[in-house]
Amino acid sequence: MTSQTIVPKRMLGKSGIALSIVGLGTVKFGRVTGVKYPGVSSIPTDAEAGALLDAAERLEINLIDTAPAYGDSEERLGRLLQGRTHPWFIVTKAGEAWDGSSSSFDFSESAVSGSIDRSLDRLRVAELGCVLLHSDGHAEVEPEAFRGAIRALARAKTSGRVRAIGASVKSFEGAIRAFEWADVLMIELGGTPAMELVSERAAQLGIGILLKKTLASGHLDAIGPSPIVNAMTRAFRVPGVCSAIVGTTNIAHLRENCEAAVQATDEVAKGLSGERAGTEKGA
Repeated sequence: MTSQTIVPKRMLGKSGIALSIVGLGTVKFGRVTGVKYPGVSSIPTDAEAGALLDAAERLEINLIDTAPAYGDSEERLGRLLQGRTHPWFIVTKAGEAWDGSSSSFDFSESAVSGSIDRSLDRLRVAELGCVLLHSDGHAEVEPEAFRGAIRALARAKTSGRVRAIGASVKSFEGAIRAFEWADVLMIELGGTPAMELVSERAAQLGIGILLKKTLASGHLDAIGPSPIVNAMTRAFRVPGVCSAIVGTTNIAHLRENCEAAVQATDEVAKGLSGERAGTEKGA
């Protein structure tokens, strides 16, 4: 990818927000223990993290993903983003906390409200782009488990502290429940038809879809000549998908992932054009 290449943007559901099709995940900015990524042994220095943000800005990535559960990620971003004029859209989360060795979950109204306040302080912003409930995979399938959390999110949105609200879910059932209130869902497609149906239905409802683990947390099956392009193509072929979050601290890897995403979306667009042409010819 050349320095002139621009990562295109897509609309986040009906929010009116345009996000780059690749978002920068920053779990590696804040913790190296308890992660599923291979080869993660040290947290980048401020200089290294700053250089990665510089590269992302040159690629015109405007989506950045963090969470309180990502160790010191929010605090570091709060420092590193100061003075930058690039229009970053920050997605963070609430409901999960990390104590350095294990996670704990609290989806009560007070806990989620307090988490939003702390994220605003740590990130040094007056408004968060999006706050997602960081589901443990269990609470999301209980009818009342998120009731207090949803009230806290809705209040933060009404007060102007958050632009969009939603959930990072792990199950089909959890995603369907979130259709009732969420602006945004973060899901893992994982090749499962059920989650593809979630994205398609979300597109019909105007709910934005962000993808996690598109590259299988660095464990992508390398069968075939272009595994990253293939993974991105599978992802962006699904209706409703806005952006894929990729977590890296390596500038070359970030560029490679962006190049694959651009190629994938181009191929998907050509495929759709070909399908339309074939339909019109056969009509």
